Amino acid sequence: MIFAVIDYGASNMFSLIASLKRANVQVKIVDERERLEKYSAIILPGVGNFTSAVQKISNLKNEILDAVAKGTYIFGICLGMQLLFNESEEGQGEGLSIFRGKVVKFPKTIKVPHMGWNLVEPQGYSLLLSDFERERWAYFAHSYYPNPSNNNIVKGITHYGIKFVSVVEEGNIFGTQFHPEKSGEFGRRIIKNFVEYVRR
Repeated sequence: MIFAVIDYGASNMFSLIASLKRANVQVKIVDERERLEKYSAIILPGVGNFTSAVQKISNLKNEILDAVAKGTYIFGICLGMQLLFNESEEGQGEGLSIFRGKVVKFPKTIKVPHMGWNLVEPQGYSLLLSDFERERWAYFAHSYYPNPSNNNIVKGITHYGIKFVSVVEEGNIFGTQFHPEKSGEFGRRIIKNFVEYVRR
């Protein structure tokens, strides 16, 4: 089982790749155009700027969308989750538009970036958040968050001055606004849940 980790050119992916390898997953870093449906899953990592990332993945956009349409699993982390949506207030460019909605900035009354540990509250059944009975503390580092058009995809929320979406899921598409690779036991469980689901 091989996961394709998309390289935007600005992401520090060492922790993420290490976490995937601990879950017994082979990793291929992809930064050039190629068929992605041959991979078991696609990972959109979580560091960088929306506009720069959109530009970097422009040569892979059609391949990502084709693979997801054919059932390949995709997991967006932080910025990667934001790329699943149409657009962002962070800058110009169109996201993957897998989910409808806009990525917006925290209000000016809130200190940004939202940096550090915070609670994730499940909303209904979530595959990523399942089998975890303790408090769900996760590590965040962001100034923007998605505002989905469809509330049915929202599987986790977090409070930071306001309530915002921190987990989305639908079919073969997953996203977290936090960094599971930096979220201790909770993050390891999320990655394990995703890997086990893909492995079925």
